[in-house]
Amino acid sequence: MPLGATRTASLPPLDCAAEAQRIARWMVEALASRLQRRGLVVALSGGVDSSVCAALAVRAVGAGKVYGLLLPERDSSPSGTERARRLARQLGIAHEVFDIGPALEALGCYERRDAAIHRVFPSYGPGWRNKIVIAGGLDGGINFFKLIVESPDRNRHEARLPAGEYLEIVAATNFKQRVRKTMDYFHADRLHRAVIGTPNRLEFELGFFVKLGDGAADLKPIAHLYKTEVYAMARWLGLPEDICTAEPTTDTYTLPQGQDEFYFALPYAQMDLCLYGKNHGVPPDEVAAAVGLSAEQVAWVYADIDRKRATTSYLHERPLLVDRVELTAWRART
Repeated sequence: MPLGATRTASLPPLDCAAEAQRIARWMVEALASRLQRRGLVVALSGGVDSSVCAALAVRAVGAGKVYGLLLPERDSSPSGTERARRLARQLGIAHEVFDIGPALEALGCYERRDAAIHRVFPSYGPGWRNKIVIAGGLDGGINFFKLIVESPDRNRHEARLPAGEYLEIVAATNFKQRVRKTMDYFHADRLHRAVIGTPNRLEFELGFFVKLGDGAADLKPIAHLYKTEVYAMARWLGLPEDICTAEPTTDTYTLPQGQDEFYFALPYAQMDLCLYGKNHGVPPDEVAAAVGLSAEQVAWVYADIDRKRATTSYLHERPLLVDRVELTAWRART
């Protein structure tokens, strides 16, 4: 399907009313027939994905059966927490703010991350800030990661990350998503409810989530929606303007960091078009005209999509078994 010839090109329009109704109906049926739970729990970050999921949950089961969790830690953006708080009040859902920072500190999240950073930048210490950025893929090379640090006097330094330090920093920061999910399931068990996962299609299909962290959930209502479609849904649902215009961030590192910097290499609107084109067999030269890149660059993005799918496929795997165990009652419902 052609995407158009200018950078203003967009995905085919989404019928938000019909899609919201379809998702809400699916949620109700999933709770009743598959999950057998009384309601829903959703973690609210203040971003568009979790906000849309919460609003769709309220449309499906009513505000009284939706519980919101705000789970900041010491690196979280205060503005995100405030947006989440206002959204919960607007939706009329019961919610709780729980600072997971002390739990992360006890687990060694910050200490282990900082130790790995210190091996790359020996001067790194208290008051410094950090983030990881991706490079290479858009230029046709193999993806690699750089560490950027900023001293208290605002001087920035960057270096290519050795594999060991990269893996340790990511492993340490993954504590954040896994502790949040622990809190989600505590309240889901307490209230006999199901946990909503909030990935959009870019995140779900290309493996941008933490296994047993933000990847863990009982239902994922927007995993089929491209990011631009999630924004369209947010506006149709009447969510606050600052949520409808919030830029996607990881909200994981101490320096501001967009998702494109860390993982996708392109802003979400361009990445949506590239993934849509890849999924629908659109030639790179047609997508190139739509996103303002060369056909060669789009071909590199297509190749990077294939690499991401391959290297993150294990995130979607169920636990592997030596022998297949038949679960007759479960199979009857699938």
